[in-house]
Amino acid sequence: MTTRKKIQKKCKIRGFTLKVDALDEILSFVSQFDDSDHDGAIDVVLEQLQLQPLKSSIIDKQTVQSVVSILLQADAAVGDETLGSLGVCDAFSVPKFRFDPIKKIFYKPSEMQPPIHGNASAKAALYKDRFLLISQRLSRHQHFAKRAFDSEMSEFGSCEISQIQALVGQTGRRWVMGLISQLEDGHFYLEDLTASVEINLSNAKITTGFFTENTIVLAEGEMLLEGVFQVITCGFPPLEDREKSVKLLTGHDFFGGGILTKEETLRLTELEKRAVNDLFVILSDIWLDNEEAMSKLERILDGYENQEVVPSLFVFMGNFSSHPCNLSFRPSSLRLQFGKLGQIIAAHQQLTKHSRFLFIPGPDDPGPSTVLPRCALPKYITEELQKHIPNAMFSSNPCRIKFYTQELVFFRQDLLYRMRRSCLIPPSTEETDDPFEHLVATITHQSHLCPLPLIVQPIIWNYDHSLYLYPTPHTIVLGDRSEQKAFKYTGITCFNPGSFSREGTFVAYYPCTQEVELSALEDSDSIFCGGHVSLLGIVSGNDDTTPLAHVNSADSPGRESDRGRCWSPLGWRRAFVGAGRWRTEARPHFKDNTDVRSTFGLYTHTHTPVLVQTSALGLKCGRPSVRHQTAPTKARLHPSGLQQRPHPSGLQQRPRPLSLPGESAEFQFSGEIDLV
Repeated sequence: MTTRKKIQKKCKIRGFTLKVDALDEILSFVSQFDDSDHDGAIDVVLEQLQLQPLKSSIIDKQTVQSVVSILLQADAAVGDETLGSLGVCDAFSVPKFRFDPIKKIFYKPSEMQPPIHGNASAKAALYKDRFLLISQRLSRHQHFAKRAFDSEMSEFGSCEISQIQALVGQTGRRWVMGLISQLEDGHFYLEDLTASVEINLSNAKITTGFFTENTIVLAEGEMLLEGVFQVITCGFPPLEDREKSVKLLTGHDFFGGGILTKEETLRLTELEKRAVNDLFVILSDIWLDNEEAMSKLERILDGYENQEVVPSLFVFMGNFSSHPCNLSFRPSSLRLQFGKLGQIIAAHQQLTKHSRFLFIPGPDDPGPSTVLPRCALPKYITEELQKHIPNAMFSSNPCRIKFYTQELVFFRQDLLYRMRRSCLIPPSTEETDDPFEHLVATITHQSHLCPLPLIVQPIIWNYDHSLYLYPTPHTIVLGDRSEQKAFKYTGITCFNPGSFSREGTFVAYYPCTQEVELSALEDSDSIFCGGHVSLLGIVSGNDDTTPLAHVNSADSPGRESDRGRCWSPLGWRRAFVGAGRWRTEARPHFKDNTDVRSTFGLYTHTHTPVLVQTSALGLKCGRPSVRHQTAPTKARLHPSGLQQRPHPSGLQQRPRPLSLPGESAEFQFSGEIDLV
């Protein structure tokens, strides 16, 4: 059978009718492959055709050309590991989809690039699209889906969602889903696509999260004679597993960056497993007009410059000025400061050559307005930096990054403060009292980065979809001026790097293992390593009874007392052995020549095994040079009591102390610890 007849036969099976010029276009593409691969090439083209939003089963030449171009671009991206490993998607390039409640499918609107200034209907569509997005997700949940015939009831009873207009004349408890709004001063309502009803939340039992206006909630309650819906239980709609969402949305690119075929996904997955050395360094609030902040940044760059494997990506998030960029702001000054930053980065040859730099604007940085999403920093301000760093990237806020198959979302906004101020009722403390955990629960269940009222945080109506978190990404980075935090919620890694200029905090993130290391750089003589910092407790003398010194004891009220200092192996001035705010309850008692755990320098991040010897002159410690060995069949226990686990990928990482089981350390004594 000739290739032409094979194509016609396969198209007929799939219900396609090819025009003559479309058939010739497919033949031209297939002829690039060997005869043995013709069948596979035809199947790839036809599978990609099925993923396209076709208006007719009759295929023309233009449709085939668009499909072939997609396949060629995807092949080039997978072939180039550098390009395929990291892709940045601007918020204004995120594809827009809407849900059709009649056909139960997602579709692309007719206008491919909606205007910035929408009409009045765009504002109504904003709320409708949010509601339908969560509604279709909830319809698949086992507890809230409609019962089919005599199917078994869940352990929670019948939780079928009622429309609000159906509450009129009903008695007994009902479940409803709606958007909280304030249609009258002091009176809150619950709205869906059918009607609205006034609600009473005074005695409601709520779940974790911040309940503000514009949030979509599930409420259980009953109608009172006054026409008010008395809420008994109120919570956010349950989440859906990412795998389930992706499977149902096959052929739709919600995240941006293109659709990958099954073969491309498998290949990128293998490459991702090998990328154990890839490291992202994320900083927020870098004030270029602050000398202290710039000196801290330069010290961090110096430290990473001396590493064997430098970070693959630096993410610099605004604000880039200590003063808001208002009408009195001079953009020429910020332009010069970006030029100085470019000179500082260019002075580090290894970082300039092997690392990439991404800049995301903050809420007070220069731009057209404060609405979300924010466009990238103006070219006039950044062109001086680009002269020194040609590969610097400038993206919008929020920004999306694709690392092989992983999806990461970066958002710089002081969201926690605004969410807490906008709460209608105090958040529940039954499960957690951590505000950051409440914030993460809110945005993930709402599938939206900023579910605040538009009067509190304006949003471009036609680009509200760029703030969606559906399907849920693998990692969410919330740049906030609040305290540095990291939290894993239902498999989603969420963290806040904190304010670098105020607190000196930043995050080192390993995307391959989704490991978050909270780090901090304090004053010129104090370097704190966060994340896995533990106490050294009591270091004993030779008699094993009299303690030689107390290092950062659990009873120490502040970080300035009972601290141990050591010379850093990376050439830093002084490094804290421990920090009061990261102390634990463990207080191990060490003997002579015992393998202990210490935070040795800033860029170690994890604990470094240090051999401690006691003498009349004090303590001496050595910098370990780690030699990797094969992991033993049985995990051994570290003297600290923590069990070491093999790396999930089974691959060897770059020398990072105590990151792999079975490591042996050879110590060279090159410094001293003096206790104060």
